[in-house]
Amino acid sequence: MTTENEPVIEPFGFLAPPAPPEIPAAPTPDRTWQLPGGKAWVYLANPEGQIERPVILSDGFNTGPSKLDELYHGLERGEFPFISELRRRGRDLIILGYDERSALIQENAQTAMACIMQTIAERVSDTPLVVGGFSMGGLVTRYALLKMERMRMDHQVAVYLSYDSPQRGAWIPIALQAFAHFLKATPALSKQINSPAARQLLWRHIETPEDTPREDPLRTDFLAELEQMGSWPMRPLKLAVANGTGNGGGNGVKPGIDAIKVTSGWFNGTTLRTQSTGKDQEVARLKGLLSEKRVVTNDLPELDGAPGGTLESFGIAGQKLKVTGKVEIEPGTESICFVPSVSAVSVRKLDTQADVYTDIEQLPPEESDFDDFVCSSTNTRHTAMTAELGEWILDRLPN
Repeated sequence: MTTENEPVIEPFGFLAPPAPPEIPAAPTPDRTWQLPGGKAWVYLANPEGQIERPVILSDGFNTGPSKLDELYHGLERGEFPFISELRRRGRDLIILGYDERSALIQENAQTAMACIMQTIAERVSDTPLVVGGFSMGGLVTRYALLKMERMRMDHQVAVYLSYDSPQRGAWIPIALQAFAHFLKATPALSKQINSPAARQLLWRHIETPEDTPREDPLRTDFLAELEQMGSWPMRPLKLAVANGTGNGGGNGVKPGIDAIKVTSGWFNGTTLRTQSTGKDQEVARLKGLLSEKRVVTNDLPELDGAPGGTLESFGIAGQKLKVTGKVEIEPGTESICFVPSVSAVSVRKLDTQADVYTDIEQLPPEESDFDDFVCSSTNTRHTAMTAELGEWILDRLPN
């Protein structure tokens, strides 16, 4: 039961990179399409022309509606100006967003299908489409293309692009999931973890602090539906990008150490630990004025330190907790793996330590479900657009 004195912690994202505090407004799109369940923003290569060589890129997971300013900022104003390079090469960019990013993947796939058909209707050439997305957006568009092929709809897509998408699952530490549910005065955190899309994305999920980590039934059903439809679209060339390394090298986060310790205030005594393998591994000790819980896991891989696209999960949680009392954050644990590289390029499951830390570079290319893929030379932030990855994509787009 929530008490009126429990501090409210400002909600923050567990499953998406944090937005910068101030983001400049995106340039006005050349066109904006209102779609069932979302919208699309069109940036033409030639603002005086028409859609000729379209590239559709889908937003990923978060709560609430997609925000153009954040999407444009992430694609254009980081290390590599991807939008400018696309347009310079004569590509028309269509950024696809959703009314509710945490809805079921199947629901947002309907929006993606509508966007594809709108693109075909307004295109003035016979150039095939490039369609894909970032993070969850890669799964939404994968499902949409599969569904269209199943329905014998001509999607006219030549390339499917998956950018650090959790094809084999994403990881949020059980410690953080449990703590989100423990914060009764900040229900938005628990609601995010328990949203339909989060249940589908996460490799292991808990609904309450007392739960045993498991594959959520929504994820099981989603994977079964993909398999029933053929798993992957057959017509397009399938390309994947991983923000993590492919050499099996982790990000340096050590297993089984205290990432966050609260030493005063409402949650005094609360400790969140990095994931370690083995039986009865304590990952969290949650303490409030009126309750205390111990959270353990069994035989989970050391996913926090795995090679993959990273999120500042422990770092942000620790900073937010400082409004409640004194908090110690162990240096080097702030950013942890969110999408393991083996998941992003779809070569191995996340069930074992050996699979998570596989040296992908030593595997035969055909072990991947993709026709071609690239892993980052260093472990970088999830969905970060780097020059290395952006140029790789541009060089593989069809003429």
